[in-house]
Amino acid sequence: MKRFSAVVLLALSAVLPAQAAERIVTLAPHLAELVCAAGACDKLVGVARYTDEPGARGKPVVGDAFTVNIEALLALRPDLVLAWGGGTSPQFIQRLQAVGIPVRWVSVRKLDDVGSAVQQLGVLLDTRPAADKAAAAYRKRLAGLREQYRGRAPLNVFYQVEVNPMFTLNDSSPISEAIRLCGGVNVFSGARKLAGPVNVESVLAAAPDVIVFGKQDMPQKIREFWKKWPLVRAVAHKQLYEIDASTLTRQSPKVLDGVQELCKVLDTARPVYLDLPKN
Repeated sequence: MKRFSAVVLLALSAVLPAQAAERIVTLAPHLAELVCAAGACDKLVGVARYTDEPGARGKPVVGDAFTVNIEALLALRPDLVLAWGGGTSPQFIQRLQAVGIPVRWVSVRKLDDVGSAVQQLGVLLDTRPAADKAAAAYRKRLAGLREQYRGRAPLNVFYQVEVNPMFTLNDSSPISEAIRLCGGVNVFSGARKLAGPVNVESVLAAAPDVIVFGKQDMPQKIREFWKKWPLVRAVAHKQLYEIDASTLTRQSPKVLDGVQELCKVLDTARPVYLDLPKN
């Protein structure tokens, strides 16, 4: 069997209960997706706001990924709460543990971690055959995407978040990993912060071939902004693209839908630069 990711093992390595949990509450949308991928949708009794996993429709909402109604959660009588490593408040988790509710952290930081998280949840929730099958399917699709886009002509990519201020992501972001898989180079991969501000001068200096941004980040405002800066390489060649950022940032098997969309965007841009005259 493929070894579990060290990150996921650390997050889920607390002593497992003697009996598999039957009443699960998830504190972030992607956690419900992971539970359902592991074959345990029927065990969900509560979810976070904005959960759109079809198998979780109609489940009571206990709050969002950052603020949870503890009274509503306790009323559901969960025997396991899954918390988002990197999102859920540790102080809130301490309150749950103080009243005896078991909590497990789930942290997914790399594309490979998704399959490991599904598989480990299968062990935790006693749905191992379904989880192993789902993890294998995820890994097969991920391997297929890596093979499909291997060796593509590299493109310099600026991934933009919002306009005023303008932010981007460094190489620690899963989005940067997705850019790399698609044959791109994150022009701000070496930035000091995971998500940090950048200015127009730094974008000019980076000379991105492509600017990518989420349709959730006021895309029309971003396009209007760049009309004032025609000397930016991507702007000069009309290579600005919006994608579904909510899919690309999912820490669940759905992330590969976002990766595939990003790869198609870069494949659309590539011929523009291949056809340019050599300097």
